[in-house]
Amino acid sequence: MMGKVAAIQMTAGSDIQVNLNKALDMIRSAADSGAQLILLPEMFLCMDGKQYEQLASSDDWLNALKDLCRECAVWLVAGAVPQPSPNSDEQRVRSACLVINEHGEVVARYDKIHLFDVDVADPQGAYRESRRFEPGSDIVVVDSPVGKLGLSICYDIRFPELFRQLREQGAEVILVPAAFTHRTGAAHWEVLLRARAIESQCFVLACNQCGWHDEQRQTWGHSMLIDPWGKIVAQLEEEEALLVAELDRSGLERIRASMPVMNHRRLV
Repeated sequence: MMGKVAAIQMTAGSDIQVNLNKALDMIRSAADSGAQLILLPEMFLCMDGKQYEQLASSDDWLNALKDLCRECAVWLVAGAVPQPSPNSDEQRVRSACLVINEHGEVVARYDKIHLFDVDVADPQGAYRESRRFEPGSDIVVVDSPVGKLGLSICYDIRFPELFRQLREQGAEVILVPAAFTHRTGAAHWEVLLRARAIESQCFVLACNQCGWHDEQRQTWGHSMLIDPWGKIVAQLEEEEALLVAELDRSGLERIRASMPVMNHRRLV
């Protein structure tokens, strides 16, 4: 057995403190349910891009998350939050996934590699993440109490080569915090997540935003845990809710042993 994980599905608006308080309450509920690792969605603190620079320059919200990890003795993955760029001459921020351990220490950071610069036939119409975000470049795998975590964010799921490299670096559980749009989510969310789990032979824990965030922005929800065979172990609908589920190491080992795809690769 690998342990119990949780995904917090929420509808973040423009009020940072309201969103943070909601996340803190749901983290406590997840910890009370026995979760050892808890995943928050992409931009859970705020979906208003005008506030991203403010968030990147503040540690107040991060300190609150660290304190709660110590209090509840849990690992927390802060899905994606604005963080300063390591490049001093860069005006944009990074969209970063932060991993916090049970001692309140940030033990890993993954900066989103693939930015969502896409036209979508929905009320918003166009998304241009590169206007506010600088892309990252480093692939990140980190040890945790529930296994080796491979980190990704939202649009990354359309790029299977990233997931292959996460597996090559030892990932057993791949995390996908997201704010996947309602239109693209209805068409592609489940099939992409299941494909990435099957290809990598990893558990995939995907935590999405849900509902309407303003008059133009709607996200799909349907956070889920998928096993390495591509089976959906647990799934939410389109409302704010908490997903809690067990990871089964014996199942992961059995699938990898019976179909050793990493040993059969011929192309590089």
